[in-house]
Parts: sequence; C-alpha cells; structure tokens
Amino acid sequence: MTFESLAARVAGRVFLPGDDGFTARSKPFNERYASTVPAAVVSAVGVEDVATAITWARENSVPLVARGGGHSYAGTSVNTGLVLDLQGLDSVHVDPDTALVTVGGGTRMKALYEALRPHDVTFPLGNSDEVAIGGLTLGGGVAAVSRAFGLTCDSLVSTDVVLADGSSVTCSATENADLFWACRGGGGGNFGVNTSFTFQARPVVASATCLMLWEWSDAIDVVLVAQEIQRTAPDALSLRIGLTSNGMVSLIGWHLGSADELRVLLAPLLVSNPMRCDIADRTYWEAVEYVHHETAGGAFAGRTRTTSVPLPEEGVRTLVTAVSKWPGSSNPDGGGAALFGWGGAINALDATESAFPHREALFLVSLDTSWTSSDGPQVVRDNLEWLTALHEDIGEHTDDASYLNFTDPDLADWRQAYHGPNLARLGEVKKRYDPDRFFTFSQAV
Repeated sequence: MTFESLAARVAGRVFLPGDDGFTARSKPFNERYASTVPAAVVSAVGVEDVATAITWARENSVPLVARGGGHSYAGTSVNTGLVLDLQGLDSVHVDPDTALVTVGGGTRMKALYEALRPHDVTFPLGNSDEVAIGGLTLGGGVAAVSRAFGLTCDSLVSTDVVLADGSSVTCSATENADLFWACRGGGGGNFGVNTSFTFQARPVVASATCLMLWEWSDAIDVVLVAQEIQRTAPDALSLRIGLTSNGMVSLIGWHLGSADELRVLLAPLLVSNPMRCDIADRTYWEAVEYVHHETAGGAFAGRTRTTSVPLPEEGVRTLVTAVSKWPGSSNPDGGGAALFGWGGAINALDATESAFPHREALFLVSLDTSWTSSDGPQVVRDNLEWLTALHEDIGEHTDDASYLNFTDPDLADWRQAYHGPNLARLGEVKKRYDPDRFFTFSQAV
C-alpha cells in the first residue's frame, strides 16, 4: 500500500511509521491498545484535507478513523489503516456580542479553556487537557457543571460535518436536523467527521469547590449520606463520590455559589470527621483547575451503569467490598468506583429530544481498573474479571444503561445500553448519511 498519492493531494502531511511525529499522532491514550499501529496518519490542516482523505480512503479501500484527542476508552481513535488526525483544526472564535463560540473539530480542552477565559464565558467542558471537543460533544459530554448547565451537546448550536462521500454539510435545529439530533449524543465516528462546532456560551459564575477524604472504615456511611446530599441539592452543586483501591473515600464537588452555601449543603458530612476537608471560594477558572483530572496513564478498562435513585446500603456495600478486593497491578491509578452526580439540567430534556438517552439518571456509576505493560497476562485477566464481576453484581441495584463516552468494548448489549430508545432512529440517520457504512468500528451504529 502506498500513500504517496494521498500526500500529493493534501495540504497537510502524511506520516508513516518511523517518521518523527507519527507516534504522537497515532498512539492511543489507553495503552491497552498500544499494539494497534496504523499504516499511515494524515494530519489535516483544513476541511479540504478532511474531505480529500475520506475520498482517497474510499477510492483505495483503506479503513479510516478520525482522531481528535485520541482518548477513546476503547481505542477506536486508531486503526491499522489510515488515521485522520484533526489536531490542526484547532481554531477558536468567540463572538463577544452573542457569546457564540465556534471551535475547530480537533480543539483540545486546555486550548479551549484558554480561549474562553479572556471573555469570561463558558459552556460544559471536560476536565482533562488533551480531550478534544469532537468526541466529548458527540457522546453527550457530561461536565462538572452539567447539573447546572446541561451537557456539552446541549449547548451545541450547529456543526459542520464531512460525510462519507466527501461532501460537507452544516447541521442545526433547522438544517439537516436529523443529523444534528444524532450529533448530540449519538457518538463520534458514526456519521462523518465533524470539522467545526458552534456552541452557545454563557457568563461564568463565581464558584466554590470541596475536597473531602475519609478512611475506609467510613466508606458505607459516607457514600449513603453523600448520595442523599446530591439527591436533594440544588442544580448548582455537583458531587463526585469516589472509592479507590488505596483505601480512600473521596468527595470532590463544584458549587456555583459561595463556600458558605457549600458548607451548609455538606453539613451532614462535616460531622463525620473527614481526614481532609477543603472548602473554599474560587473563581470559575480556579474551579476548572481544581477539578482537573490527573492520571498515571498506562492501560485501563472502565464500565458504567446509571441509577435514577441513590444506591441502597446493599448496593454501596457491594462497591466497597469489591474495591477492597481489587486484584492489584503496577499502575498507581489502581482500581475503584465512583458515583458522578447527574440529574438537574441534564434531565431537563426528554430521552428522545437528543440522541443522548440518559435523561432520568441521578448518578453515573463508574467502575474502572488499570495496569501497565510490565504486568503479565494473568494480572490483566484478573483485573478484567474483577471489573466484569463488579459490573454484574452492581447491576442488581442499577439500570442497564452505560455512558457512551466511557466506551466499554466488552459490553455485550451495548446498543441498548448506550442508545436506549434512540437506537432505531440512529440507525435511520446512519442509513441516510453513510449508507455503505464507510465509517465503522466494533460498536458503530
């Protein structure tokens, strides 16, 4: 296979294995898929390059996947054919009069926050620097402020998409409305390559954050109380309740209000003698940095479920018991479980108003485990078996629904779990815009 003809047709560059820059543009964030190496990477510098790459790949029967930040949990932003690297599409334009923000399809969170900050406007975004706007938005996009502001895709006004035939379309509520609907939670990589997104931003809000830590012996009581706080809290408060294999219970929260208000909301937990209790007023931008996600990297796997009510004590005990029996690995990230506070503005829409179906959930229940390349096959098997067992056991207390952006390649009934009542309509959109299924992967619509 030769890529010389493609290199001659694009303004960007084609990278082959061994070229400087090839690995940086093709290495998956999740090292579970590090052995997947593409035949070539084409780095687009504009929409024309995207269209040319798609057309060339079709003409030459070369599988193509688009890559923004490369953060797909299931490694679907890399393949053994051609990777279409979008990081060159990273322009950000903020209209100060309308607060409309137009973002290139490969723009990453760090650059986007930096562009928004001088204007003091925002919309729901991710908390990891290298996550790109495309994957975040197309899978729904749950942010730390989503209980107040909704999903990332709920702020989407329009998006430009290069289709499988190489043509470009703009879709919005009034133009190609069915594709616009699908782009709000139907998942990236299904219908085309989104080269631009326009969002409706809003003014930032003064904030307060919290970080509280407890010993493992307090785990069940803390989780039960924290769930109830989230259930009754105003939409301005979003909590993440964590259980980690290092024997720690954590609560990280962002409140769009004052620290005094936050202390009142957290009062039932303040009497439980946390090992650490940090509650403070912050600017919105300080809060962004405070909840910033850090990871040791390596290989990992995650599974999710949702629940519309707080987990009962038996369900919480299931999580605590399983995390305490995590099989171990050499990855310092370890394993664990977390409850992300959903609801609020996320649930202001019905399940079928956008392609994102989880509009009745109170919590996302996220389960994860990790390892490194130095761990042997038995360690990997033990970790994955632990994760599968926990996912099955907690299913007795949760719904059979999963968050598409925490993609789970081992999920059996992924169609229903990811898409719920929207599956059939997504299939219709797929047939209309990609009838030959040029854009495909293991869990494609």
